[in-house]
Amino acid sequence: MPRRSRNPLAGAFAKYRLETTVTAVEAVTPTMRRIRLVADGPVSFPYAPGQHVRVEINDPLSVPGLLRPGETLRTYTIWEFDRGERAIELRAHLYDGDGIGLRWARAAAPGDRVPVWWPQGDLFTREAPFHLFAGEETASAAFGPMLRALDPSAAVYGVLESESAEHDLPMPGPHRLLRVHRHGAPAASSDTLPAAVADLDLPAGEGAAYLAGEARTCQKIRDHLVRDRGWDRRSIKVKPFWAPGKRGLH
Repeated sequence: MPRRSRNPLAGAFAKYRLETTVTAVEAVTPTMRRIRLVADGPVSFPYAPGQHVRVEINDPLSVPGLLRPGETLRTYTIWEFDRGERAIELRAHLYDGDGIGLRWARAAAPGDRVPVWWPQGDLFTREAPFHLFAGEETASAAFGPMLRALDPSAAVYGVLESESAEHDLPMPGPHRLLRVHRHGAPAASSDTLPAAVADLDLPAGEGAAYLAGEARTCQKIRDHLVRDRGWDRRSIKVKPFWAPGKRGLH
């Protein structure tokens, strides 16, 4: 990790910022790493499964243009949060390409010091007669904690897409989603995932849908639910995490 200068903004925003240490790193799939962070002191922030933290990879004062988030911060959904242990577990996707987040996720090692900015986001489950999840590898990191938080009796449907079976992220809890695989087809604007959602035998009426991952794929699935199944857009939560050539969607 690069040496950090003292960040004078840390005091002003201390209630939103945690100093943590990486305590464990391991591969979960060929393209997904488990990264465990432990905070220096008690963690009192509110948290809902599905929310994310922003990892401060570069000190804001160490890059050109003070407080440019694209050069300092990257977003990761909290896979698991243990308040008593002050521990935050992440699942970091090692996608093809380059960038500060990818370099950090590849190089993270026990002992690294990592500031994080505490939970944000509105991707979490709500009361509904049934729940529909659809997304690819990046979405699975958010869906895991959401599924874990649902009652075991909840009616759950959905599809998780990945490159191949060895890239399927193991999911917690009793609820299981259909797995489909691209086998070399692009993840961007995927046809595999929307087709699998269209084939689902869903209950009559509307539930709550959670669509996450690549932006254009999410749009295809939302359009199918609205156009072909008659869902109200307000019943569908879309969380685009990425799109080709863009960053900072999440």
